[in-house]
Amino acid sequence: MWPDNETERDFLNFSGVADTVAEIIVQAKSRPISIGVSGAWGIGKSSMIKLTRSAVTAREKKSGASKYVFVEFNAWLYQGYDDARAALMDVIADRLEEEAKTRATALDKVKSLAKRIKWLRAAKLLATSAASLYFGVPPVGAAGEIFELGKKVLAEGLGKDTAADVKKAAADVAKEGSELLKPQDETSPPKEIQALRDAFEQTLEELGITLVVLIDDLDRCLPETTISTLEAIRLFLFLKNTAFVIAADNDMIKHAVKKHFVGVNDDLLITNYFDKLIQVPIRVPQLGTQEVRAYMMLLFVDNSELSDDHKEKVRVAVIGQLRRTWQGKKVDRAFLQSLGIAFPESLVGQFDTAERLASLMTTASGILGNPRLIKRFLNALSIRLTISKAQGVGVDEAVLAKLLLFERIGDTAAYAELVKNVSIDTEGKPTFLKEWEEGAVAGRDLDLKAPWTGEFVKEWLALSPPLHDTDLRGALYVSREYAPLITPEDRLSSDAAELLAALLEHPEMATTLKDGLARVARIETTVMMDRLLERARKEQEWGAPPILNACIALVEADPVQGSRLAAFLADRPAQQIQPSIVPKIADRAWSATILDAWSSSPAISRTVKNAIKKTRDNGNVAV
Repeated sequence: MWPDNETERDFLNFSGVADTVAEIIVQAKSRPISIGVSGAWGIGKSSMIKLTRSAVTAREKKSGASKYVFVEFNAWLYQGYDDARAALMDVIADRLEEEAKTRATALDKVKSLAKRIKWLRAAKLLATSAASLYFGVPPVGAAGEIFELGKKVLAEGLGKDTAADVKKAAADVAKEGSELLKPQDETSPPKEIQALRDAFEQTLEELGITLVVLIDDLDRCLPETTISTLEAIRLFLFLKNTAFVIAADNDMIKHAVKKHFVGVNDDLLITNYFDKLIQVPIRVPQLGTQEVRAYMMLLFVDNSELSDDHKEKVRVAVIGQLRRTWQGKKVDRAFLQSLGIAFPESLVGQFDTAERLASLMTTASGILGNPRLIKRFLNALSIRLTISKAQGVGVDEAVLAKLLLFERIGDTAAYAELVKNVSIDTEGKPTFLKEWEEGAVAGRDLDLKAPWTGEFVKEWLALSPPLHDTDLRGALYVSREYAPLITPEDRLSSDAAELLAALLEHPEMATTLKDGLARVARIETTVMMDRLLERARKEQEWGAPPILNACIALVEADPVQGSRLAAFLADRPAQQIQPSIVPKIADRAWSATILDAWSSSPAISRTVKNAIKKTRDNGNVAV
């Protein structure tokens, strides 16, 4: 299993991009810089943030100067618990206070900054109360008392007692505000905001540091939290000795801005809002087949029993090779085995799995090379393999991976059809896939019917290993939380299931089961005939195969099944019909139409027709 966490170990060849971001920060030389790291959900933005921090730290160590101080802020963690704007300011102030204590300087400046932030927190409280009054939502605390008294004045007028209550409540509001801040005598929000920026800039100057603020998971937040965080960032932006690295999905940011500015549908204006915050946009690179294959192989290596030294050797070699793929270099099983490490057989098998799946993992619409989705896929595969081992179900990893891929990406109706076909087949094989799989491998055009349509299905059918001749019951059994494997026997009573098993195992002894079959309910004989005919379809010659005895015995117990057996025999290819079948069925009421059809068919052999004529001449037919 692999945790869904960001990492400072590069598995995706992102270190080159992280080095670029770090170089931009260093080359800014204390000038303000803001960098946007964009990309879809799960593409690796959080890991890019971690790698960027490591890259900046590495450059700092080379220079010998300790001038970069990092603040990592995840707005999503504060959502629902605190105002994101105030939370970010608090986190920055706390980090600077720690640094001031360590360096024994700028303590007064840090305290002044904290007071400014406290004032803005109070302003936020008063703004919330004002908004509550405006929208008719009762506020809390002392401001709530003012609200309630206001309603009382409107209802009763301002009497002596009410006036005293208003005076007391006003004093309480003043006290409540004074506990949050001790503002200077004449102040205002614009003055305080500018004072905050000045105090912040002076603090950084006296500390002699560049503050690098790493904002992550902004695109996970609700629109109001996203906007609140962006507004807090704006307070500190473009000040000397600051660098902001903001990781977010641009589309999610645009959605939040559109929600915030209700009625504004101009995409250009919405885009400009975010662009004004970002000086340098950098997009997380999309993974290609080489990167996806390498990523999966590194995940398998990381989860193996190899020593940490060998794991790191493999990782460094793979990332180095990925940087040369433009020269035609490949990351594959052969490359890994050339590293001089003795890989266990099971791990080599997993390398093969990665090679088989890499192309589809890169191009399939449900994954598109997304590292988080790839990891989740491999985790699901790992869980099912663990279940199979725990329950003694032998399942081939490659087979299970191919099934899981279709389950996750393919059409649900097609997957249900696959499960159904495996369920009714006596050997648990999806034989209906045979022609499609062979055609897909050969590159032929496929005549696919809904729900088996689309480019993904064609690619999936060509994926190794082929499944049409594989017993999939074990693989579906360990996947049953998604679609239950219901075999026909599951719908039978114990007696009926035993009789069916006997008919399938010893069809030549079917006549001895006559009494038992007569007691089976019709709903169960229908299921039993389904299974018998499924087995019968595997016969290539229709003289008197043993399975015919089983079918005839079931028809004698339930004559309604006779028409089904007749229709089945009528569909057999003419070349399969042998003369010996004629006396076997001629005296059955349901056989008359079949014998007539065979007698008049030019495709039926002369010997079969002679057998029919002879039987009828002898009167050995049902009346």
